[in-house]
Amino acid sequence: MTLTYIYAESTAVLGPLATFSEPHSYDLCVAHGQRLTVPQGWNVIRQEINEDLSGPTDDDLMVIADAVREAASANTQDESTISNSNAQSNIGRRGHLRAVPTNY
Repeated sequence: MTLTYIYAESTAVLGPLATFSEPHSYDLCVAHGQRLTVPQGWNVIRQEINEDLSGPTDDDLMVIADAVREAASANTQDESTISNSNAQSNIGRRGHLRAVPTNY
């Protein structure tokens, strides 16, 4: 569980384990999360942990797949533009080796 303090509102929020670090947040085991007490006058918001929803959803995976496809498409277009504009400078190019013409 992750405990996050909101000092300006005198509130402590206890919810599922966060995937990234934030200021004023602390990861707790279940036992300490259940025994949590706050200072007098503070509020506690306890978010339910749904164990059935652990891991990414199908929508999350589709968004990631679409982003990867888009990035790959952009890289392919950039490479074709570069290869067309540098065709003369790549004379004799084979794999990672390149022949450099001399100006004698």
